[in-house]
Amino acid sequence: MTTSEYENDQNAARLTENLKKIEELSQRLVNTLATREAPRKDLQAPDDSLFLKATTAYMAEVAQNPSKIVEHQISYWGKTLKHYVAAQEALRTGKLIPPADDTPDDKRFSNPLWKTHPYFNYIKQQYLISAAAIEETVKNLDNLDARDRRRVEYFSQQIVDMFAPTNFLATNPDALSRAVETDGDSLVQGLENLVRDVEANRGDLLVSLADKEAFRLGQNIATTEGSVVFRNRMFELIQYSPKTETVHKTPLVIFPPWINKFYVLDMKPKSSLIKWIVEQGYTLFVVSWINPDASYRDVGMDTYIEEGYLEAIRVVKEITAEPQVNAIGYCIAGTTLSLTLALLNKRKDKSVRSATFFTTLTDFSDQGEIGVFLDDDFVDGIEAEVTEKGYLHHFFMSRTFSFLRSNDLIYGPGIKRYMMGEAPPAFDLLYWNGDGTNLPARMAVEYLRGLCQNDRFAAETFPVLGEDVNIKDVRVPVCAIACERDHIAAWRSSFRGISKMGSRDKTFVLSESGHIAGIVNPPEKMKYGHYLNDGPLDTPEAWKEGATRQDGSWWPFWEAWLKRRSGAQVAARVPGDSGYAVLAPAPGTYVLPHEKDAQSEG
Repeated sequence: MTTSEYENDQNAARLTENLKKIEELSQRLVNTLATREAPRKDLQAPDDSLFLKATTAYMAEVAQNPSKIVEHQISYWGKTLKHYVAAQEALRTGKLIPPADDTPDDKRFSNPLWKTHPYFNYIKQQYLISAAAIEETVKNLDNLDARDRRRVEYFSQQIVDMFAPTNFLATNPDALSRAVETDGDSLVQGLENLVRDVEANRGDLLVSLADKEAFRLGQNIATTEGSVVFRNRMFELIQYSPKTETVHKTPLVIFPPWINKFYVLDMKPKSSLIKWIVEQGYTLFVVSWINPDASYRDVGMDTYIEEGYLEAIRVVKEITAEPQVNAIGYCIAGTTLSLTLALLNKRKDKSVRSATFFTTLTDFSDQGEIGVFLDDDFVDGIEAEVTEKGYLHHFFMSRTFSFLRSNDLIYGPGIKRYMMGEAPPAFDLLYWNGDGTNLPARMAVEYLRGLCQNDRFAAETFPVLGEDVNIKDVRVPVCAIACERDHIAAWRSSFRGISKMGSRDKTFVLSESGHIAGIVNPPEKMKYGHYLNDGPLDTPEAWKEGATRQDGSWWPFWEAWLKRRSGAQVAARVPGDSGYAVLAPAPGTYVLPHEKDAQSEG
């Protein structure tokens, strides 16, 4: 047998094997989709009335200002025709070169073929011309109110992003090249990746962003030494082992968001805020929330406050024999911490000495980017879903947050995983991002209706355990850290909430980067800076204009602020030395997959 014949036989065998794999994978995909629950329409897209409003506004423009519409159409068709003629002329010369390309840089089109190959360049330029025309059309609709305009702009952009030529195999040079290089193996592997993701999400598609086998809690992430010293049905309380001989007298307790798990603050040792705080000489406690299932249907915001915040504060005070604690609340946990502080003020309870808020919204008058999902069309759908199931599955929250950065968290990873056949990276932050938690039914509706939609805490009052509380009832010293590029908790909205609090001692810090990276920003990396301004908290714009940028992390500045409110040094406290026995080593049991998680996945 000649070498050529041998290679032909090998290729034929490989093709046969790949075809068999494709058949098996296709059958698995069909079987999984057949068991998928019918999706709730009102959780898939905005109500049709939004697009009807946009169409009505456009037709009003046609009637009231036809010259503007004609001008826009002529401009679009002129650019398209000019581009087509230029491409034809380049081909007519017999040279396989694209026409001039002055389109803006876009990381989706980083492959050189998008600039040098006539086919790919033509598709790219035409897509960008059309995308710009759609963007301009929506921007110039004068007959929409501000909120509807923002939603139309957002969902129009989602459609434009979805139809990018990079998202389709036939028009993606990276995927085509990879398929040729691997004799089609990349496409088979991509189909296998797709099937696995669909199976993992019960027939829905959610792109795996990280290698789920690369990390083990307590082994290579969430490794800071500590112990669970208290547990109830809502949370485990972790007390971390001291790293200094003495510690500040006033203990510190962190309330992380229960939308995700606490270990975002304790990833690898070099990026662990928890480890860093302990090393600065504080007795640190962290709440690890339960991942609720349907049995938590009737758990509301007041339950989180009564059985969560107030109970954790009580236990920390008993363990340390101190009358006060300092508290940190992150995201929704910061919102709820502010409700707790207002309640304590009403009760004349001084258990909290100071409070720190990470990326926290308390004033929802401007909801930022996430606001496009907070109209009745989506919230009605969520209410119907939780009424039926008893909880909101973490899939919905994860998908929603991903769509705030769809090119980075959906399409880009989807191309690599399903077209290129690549395995997801071993990235700790993305691993955490995929380790979501569910929300109890009553809590989800109370939060979305009472706070997000109606802004009752800032604009009116919000009921908490028999008291009607307002944002002005927050009177303890506060320090707020917001993030400049936060897609979830817009920094200007965070600023407005802090400025309305009744505290006379208020500090605001603006970190660079986003919702997570701006907080998990260790000093050693010198990656992101932050802004400080000790002037009045009048408006976010005025504050930012007068602020001074500081290099590096905000952690040292905040620790200096906290130190002044943490008392003298005392002998370091060790978990289990106070009458509260050690129940389990950190990171505890609630953070791990367990029976309740398995039920919620079912």
